[in-house]
Amino acid sequence: MGTMSEVVGVVAPFDKRPSSPAASPSPSKTPKASPLAQPLPTEQPPSDRIRPNIEPQNKEGAVSAEDGEDSGHGSVESYGPHLRLITANRQVKELQTILRDKNTSRSDFKFYADRLIRLVIEEGLNQLPYGECTIVTPTGCQYQGLQFTKGNCGVSIVRSGEAMEHGLRLCCRSIRIGKILVESDADTHEARVVYAKFPDDISQRKVLLMYPIMSSGNTVVKSMRVLKEHEVEEHNVILLNLFSTPSAARTLTTAFPQMRILTSEVHAVAPNHFGQKYFGTD
Repeated sequence: MGTMSEVVGVVAPFDKRPSSPAASPSPSKTPKASPLAQPLPTEQPPSDRIRPNIEPQNKEGAVSAEDGEDSGHGSVESYGPHLRLITANRQVKELQTILRDKNTSRSDFKFYADRLIRLVIEEGLNQLPYGECTIVTPTGCQYQGLQFTKGNCGVSIVRSGEAMEHGLRLCCRSIRIGKILVESDADTHEARVVYAKFPDDISQRKVLLMYPIMSSGNTVVKSMRVLKEHEVEEHNVILLNLFSTPSAARTLTTAFPQMRILTSEVHAVAPNHFGQKYFGTD
């Protein structure tokens, strides 16, 4: 293990009914078709089944997925080729619903947050480079497989980003993880990076940048600036995120067009209570 370098610095602000059954056939000598040959009923898309339960009910301007072109999955292409969503299946939608529900207990919140984090991280690992390899099985046969190309690391943006570290270590036990702390100045209210700790050779690595909730995107902007100061190329950074607003997604894809972003949802309302509830400080 190499040593870790520490940097303290200030960064300028960055101003988706069952089909009708077929009519009963008239009596005839024709044998009945096997039940296995009957067409299966189509099922309602998961988004139509679940959406009524997750549309915001507050009166403070919460926006649903239909309220704007940038509010949901349908307009992700507008952010460019480097922003991707994990597969929006029923499991993912349920997890998103639980994490947005104000009545979810902290223990349930943490459990389901860890599940969604794991799904995002697993997909993020698919974006890393792999190389071909040949191994020998216990029976003495050769097997042509794949293995990670060496030179990957994680960087969490403190504090909420630390919630994703455990999920990354469950997938990659020996991966090195750095940290960035961004705070708001008490007097000027300007966001600034006050602490950064990276592997010495981070400029030679692929970086999994972890930050679960993005409202404005400014925290990630400042973190990316520090990474670039350490000679990390944009195309070597994969941002792992759970929830992003359209504004944050557009800010980041504009500022860093070569950085890859992986999230579960782009929606106008972000669950900004995530950090407090996950760590039990709400």
